[in-house]
Amino acid sequence: MLYDISLKITYGYEVPVSGGRHLVRVLPATLPGRQRLVVGSLSCHPVPAERSESVDFFANPFTAILFRSAHDDLVIRMQARVHVEPLPLTADFSADLSRLPMELAACWSVDPEAPHHFVGPSPLLADVPEIEAYARAVVTPGMTIRQIATAICARIHRDFVYDAEATTVNTTAAEAFELKRGVCQDFTHVMIVALRSLGIPAGYVSGFLRTIPPEGKERLEGADAMHAWVRIWCGTTAGWLELDPTNNIPAGTDHIVVGHGRDYGDVAPVIGVLKSYGGQKTEQAVDVIPVN
Repeated sequence: MLYDISLKITYGYEVPVSGGRHLVRVLPATLPGRQRLVVGSLSCHPVPAERSESVDFFANPFTAILFRSAHDDLVIRMQARVHVEPLPLTADFSADLSRLPMELAACWSVDPEAPHHFVGPSPLLADVPEIEAYARAVVTPGMTIRQIATAICARIHRDFVYDAEATTVNTTAAEAFELKRGVCQDFTHVMIVALRSLGIPAGYVSGFLRTIPPEGKERLEGADAMHAWVRIWCGTTAGWLELDPTNNIPAGTDHIVVGHGRDYGDVAPVIGVLKSYGGQKTEQAVDVIPVN
């Protein structure tokens, strides 16, 4: 599939800020065998005093921007064309849970794809005993990692309600689990904690999801949004699997990857600091358009 993607993020400041430094991660990634960024651009208003491009530890590209002058809003625009390959359907060659520790021990790599970075707590994801009990309730003897991950994904989708008003970007996995409500970030964080509690490496994927309007309805401009889903390491043979607990589906050609990390903090679209004493409002609009 070939897509044209546009993104607009607007920050309105209650009081003009006198400066700021931000990292922006919104351009789709190039991932061999998965997707290719054909062309992409990122622009900011006002124009930053300094700008540089780089890559983080997990091989996610990002743009660093610095402002020195006062400004009362910030608008970030991204446009890209990206080609997404269909992910092959394969038999379940994932390890079973009892064999996974041996496969992890046999993996000596510490490169960005190594599963060791995705086991145990991460900066935004602590152990939560209630989520561990929730995860263990679906496990039966002989289940493979893929079967366990698929069962947890389905249970979260069944038990949780999508509610954009219930949580914020700072809601913890424990809080979202207690509410049983939230958005894709919350469902993804709960599933990651659930899998890690079983010793299964799991990480966060940030990206875009093409949405299809109901039959007979017009597609609304700007109606798409940035999305999040889960990566699961299924053992040496099977490698990584991606599941979307918000929709209870495997990631496919409608899922466009921006970056991978341990949790949201590693791949937040915009993160940084600014000099101000007032509040701010944020708006986001995304269009994911298939190209015939």
